[in-house]
Amino acid sequence: MQEQLELTLVGAGLAGSLLATYLARRGFKVTIYERRPDLRKERVSGGRSINLALANRGIAALKQVGLFAEVEKLLIPMRGRMLHLLDGQLSFQPYGKKASEVIYSVSRARLNGLMLTAAESTGSVTVHFAQQCIGFNCEDGKLQLVDTLKGRPYTIKAGPIIATDGAGSPIRHAMIEQLDIDSVEDVLPHAYKELTIPASSNGSHRMEPNALHIWPRGGYMLIALPNLDGTFTATLFLPREGETSFDKLDSHSALLAFFRREFPDALDLMPNFAREFFLNPVGTLATVRCNAWHDEGRALLLGDAAHAIVPFHGQGMNCAFEDCAALDACIERFGTRWDQTFGEFESLRKPNAEAIADMALENYVEMRDSVQHREFHLKKELGWLLEDRYPGVFIPRYSMVMFHHIPYADAQRRGAIQQSILDELCTDIDDMHQVNLTRADELVNERLLDA
Repeated sequence: MQEQLELTLVGAGLAGSLLATYLARRGFKVTIYERRPDLRKERVSGGRSINLALANRGIAALKQVGLFAEVEKLLIPMRGRMLHLLDGQLSFQPYGKKASEVIYSVSRARLNGLMLTAAESTGSVTVHFAQQCIGFNCEDGKLQLVDTLKGRPYTIKAGPIIATDGAGSPIRHAMIEQLDIDSVEDVLPHAYKELTIPASSNGSHRMEPNALHIWPRGGYMLIALPNLDGTFTATLFLPREGETSFDKLDSHSALLAFFRREFPDALDLMPNFAREFFLNPVGTLATVRCNAWHDEGRALLLGDAAHAIVPFHGQGMNCAFEDCAALDACIERFGTRWDQTFGEFESLRKPNAEAIADMALENYVEMRDSVQHREFHLKKELGWLLEDRYPGVFIPRYSMVMFHHIPYADAQRRGAIQQSILDELCTDIDDMHQVNLTRADELVNERLLDA
């Protein structure tokens, strides 16, 4: 670019910090306004992290901007799910059959800090912290902000604006109020609470570190992801109300009885869990669906601001990172004709965002319930057999989402066809030896080859 064009981002989280680096590489001068203080300088308040799972889609975006080599130092590979059954037995379920089919646990704060530093190091990105967006005028492009350190409100003329300010995006709310845009924020009746499994006395992990640990209990679950310092970040997912719910865990005795009954082996690993439980907030789980993501060339929603999803497929961050790569490709094609660039981005990404939102909700049922049942394991094993038998044709849906770059919408569509095949082949059988492979050939050829 002959002149350094300016762009304004609202939100310096994971999506905003990565997008800023993409934009700086294209010659833009980027200014980011972030409501929180600089997490590299101040301790991040606990209780809301939900450790992140980095997978192929996110890795590809990081590699595009040359960040993966540094990010890789923060990662712990997880090769599958370690199920903690109620009787105390452990059952390991690998994510895939190939050694490369792993996902990675990573600290949100450390990853965000690394990407902020990388963005600023381009020399074209300036981040203003503790600056809260309180409004946006879609007509004149004016952004209303408050300096939360000084308590001073002010207005700037900015444009175009890209909102990377998360599920509660003030920019999205302003667009909904001022434009003909509909948005649904579907709050799950389940919520979450963060806990910690400390490291052993010598600093090592007290459980298998290369697995995502799950205590599936039907209507709720506990999970734990490993950290580099030997700890695990555990998260309890539970209904807000009802017979078994956060509302009922209102005393130390009720909490202790619940964990002794449902998660006794986890309880043994968390000596301070009660203090942490009552100290940390109950977090909300929601899906955001918005029927339009941009206001011609003036503003664009990206990442959670456009399409927040529940965390049960480990794809919120990966989807947002894929958004950044997709917007970069749209800029490559249309340049600063922002109405076309933003319109193309929305048309490419919206169907995929809808698909992964649906699949993430479905995966919650799988994690907390289905993984306990024999039929689930039979179909998973058969899916792997069919993957070997029809390489590149039959790919388990989980693998399409986590280990490939197949568009989410295609993974959802093909996954539904494959599920119908598995359902038919597993009807009235008890083990793999009873699978009718001749019928499997017929079904794959009839339903999947040209899908």
